[in-house]
Amino acid sequence: MKSDIATAEIAQPYAQALMSVAESKNQTEEFGEDVRSLLNLLQNSPELQSFVGNPFIEPDKKKAVINEVVGDTNSNFRNFLMLLVDRRRILLLEPICEQYITLLRQKNQTVLAEISSAVPLSQEQEQAIREKVIAMTNARQVDLETKIDRDLIGGVIIKVGSQVIDASLRSQLRRLSLRLSGS
Repeated sequence: MKSDIATAEIAQPYAQALMSVAESKNQTEEFGEDVRSLLNLLQNSPELQSFVGNPFIEPDKKKAVINEVVGDTNSNFRNFLMLLVDRRRILLLEPICEQYITLLRQKNQTVLAEISSAVPLSQEQEQAIREKVIAMTNARQVDLETKIDRDLIGGVIIKVGSQVIDASLRSQLRRLSLRLSGS
């Protein structure tokens, strides 16, 4: 398997090409919706992932399945996917889609906040986190990516870029334990 760096280097020009097409058609957001839908489908369907990544499946069969999966999406986006099949780069579909989302975030001045919490967050809590992250980063918008981590006991861990804000109960207990053992 290729390393993540090599994969990213191969995926980047394709993601930039997709962004160029989207910008020329003034449809960056529409492409973004299509890319997000496809990414979600790929991440939730190991069967589709293995089918797309299998080099022994004929390109025509891959095109037929992709046409079936993407349905009524933008024809330019569908053509891009067919080009990936023809160039034998369809196995890089997921990293290309992720790179496109990153480019779209940069274009829209949006940051990604990865949140780990012990329990699902309410809409009010998510909105409060969005406001804090906007204040920290001066971004226009914040995309939240949440996951549940039962090991946290309570609280949250927020990661924005290289910054990590650890407001978890587990971390607070660890700090308290260190203070008590140092006394």
